[in-house]
Amino acid sequence: MKPSSRKILDGISSPSDMKRLSIADLTRLSDELREETISAVSTTGGHLGASLGVVELTVAIHATFDTPRDTLIFDVGHQSYPHKILTGRRNRMRTLRQGGGLSGFTKRSESEYDPFGAAHSSTSISAGLGFAVARDLKGDKGDVICVIGDGAMSAGMAYEAMNNAGHLGKRLIVILNDNDMSISPPVGAMSRHLVKLYTERPFQDFKALAKTAVSLLPPPLREGAQRARGLVKDMFIGGSLFEDLGFSYVGPVDGHDLSNLMRVLATVRDRADGPVLIHALTEKGKGYAPAENAADKYHGVARFDVLTGQQQKAVPKAPTFTAVFADSLLREAEADKRIVAITAAMASGTGLDKFQKRYPDRFFDVGIAEQHGVTFAAGLAAAGMRPFCAIYSTFLQRGYDQIVHDVALQKLPVRFAIDRAGLVGDDGATHAGAFDVAYLTNLPGFVVMAAADEADLFHMVATAAAIDDGPSAFRYPRGEGQGIAMPERGVPFEIGRGRVLREGSKIAMLSFGGRLGECLKAATMLEAKGLSTTVADARFSKPLDHELILQLARHHQVVITIEEGAAGGFGAHVLHFLASSGTLDRGLRIRTMTLPDVFLDQDTPRAMYTQAGLDAQHIAATALAALGVVADGSSAREITTAAIA
Repeated sequence: MKPSSRKILDGISSPSDMKRLSIADLTRLSDELREETISAVSTTGGHLGASLGVVELTVAIHATFDTPRDTLIFDVGHQSYPHKILTGRRNRMRTLRQGGGLSGFTKRSESEYDPFGAAHSSTSISAGLGFAVARDLKGDKGDVICVIGDGAMSAGMAYEAMNNAGHLGKRLIVILNDNDMSISPPVGAMSRHLVKLYTERPFQDFKALAKTAVSLLPPPLREGAQRARGLVKDMFIGGSLFEDLGFSYVGPVDGHDLSNLMRVLATVRDRADGPVLIHALTEKGKGYAPAENAADKYHGVARFDVLTGQQQKAVPKAPTFTAVFADSLLREAEADKRIVAITAAMASGTGLDKFQKRYPDRFFDVGIAEQHGVTFAAGLAAAGMRPFCAIYSTFLQRGYDQIVHDVALQKLPVRFAIDRAGLVGDDGATHAGAFDVAYLTNLPGFVVMAAADEADLFHMVATAAAIDDGPSAFRYPRGEGQGIAMPERGVPFEIGRGRVLREGSKIAMLSFGGRLGECLKAATMLEAKGLSTTVADARFSKPLDHELILQLARHHQVVITIEEGAAGGFGAHVLHFLASSGTLDRGLRIRTMTLPDVFLDQDTPRAMYTQAGLDAQHIAATALAALGVVADGSSAREITTAAIA
């Protein structure tokens, strides 16, 4: 008889279907799951390498535990693609990171198998401990399993959570997915010996077993295992850090040996009575040669050809804003040896890998530790250096107290380069740069800028470099610039001074940031209707250009502010200024256009900005409504584009 061509994966609609499978079947399922993950991501793009590394681990967890009764949290959520496939979402995987499709991370509203959303790292142990405490307070049953990557484990929040968990002593299972560890002797032999110790020796006390297992290994294997216990991202800790924090340490185990993984998980499930850390060694990109051989292990990829691994990246028409920032900073650093660059585990993403190659002694990657990165920059500034701290808008939120207390309060000249400002497309709401204008513009002494185009950004880097009497920030969007001519060297702007690009007399648009091009398009639409329109670029949300704002308010019937941020930012400060100056008493019609008060799911940036009401048609419609063109008084968000047809 010929073997069945039907895939085992075809019979898996939920993890419960895996309970009847043998180890041989689960091994075959792992192979099929890896193939399905590669196939799906090849059509959508996404975070491939991390997901390939946890295939066997994901199968072992779902086959051993009883999800969703048992709580499974992935940290960071981009390693959850195999989990999504096994939990009833296989038929939607080719909508991953697309408009109306699956999120690229775990998401509570998407599935009962996603108990906690995780798109920012190092949150799983804190959240898992919360689930464990709630379970015990309610008298419920079930385990809590947190799968945390080695990069996420490097952040201080993970250690804070482990310290608290060890103190409380609650039953909590943490699996450290370590894909950045190189130890000798070979992982396989060491793992097999340890698993045999954990599962076969007649220890009554699980904690005693976890503490002494490594010492019971044959001498050739003991050194590698002891070294693995003392390392977290290549940082040596005297003794076992995990045991010092109150965890029983199990491992290291081979994260791709399904049989041994399941034996370890079953042992922990049946015998642990407090917090446990299972140290699983995995290979990022496992099982797909192009990923295994790539420097980044295909961490994040565009659509690609499965056979060759060739990514289908669009040919850029203009340099990205990220690249423009990097080039500009290099030019400033060449002229000023006091300039240093700091990032938080995003050297390539922020463009600072170029700086690292040119000036390795002046480049600092602090790891996933934004709080430390901000205060580290503050210390550098206090010591007379000129630090540029490059962090995505969505991640800078994690260091806000440090921005307030360690930078702004002390008036230290830290320069924040805020990449991914505004809506970011396929990463969705978790990575949108929506709030930095509001939370920075409120701080005394801060200079806050936003680039409308790549030339603006070039000059804003020079502007920030020249500011020595307090903190500054400049924000810029993800993606390509407009392809405009670039200067040889940035020239500092006059602080708090905007510019007028188009003169009119009836309507004034005051843009802050990347919507300037849409404002110019909207002005053309309005001019076609006989409505004379001014377009101005504020450049600064703090300090405001009071002279420009008053000029616009006094000589136009309508003033509209436009920004790629949440309410409470640039427009709110313009309103406050106009109200305090008495200008609003003259009957000025002013409207503020911001991102809507919702979290917008992933889509193309263009579609997201249309949904947000921040494209040219909505801007023009808002102006018409302010003039009373729409008789029913509908809000700008409700006006259809037919109003300007």
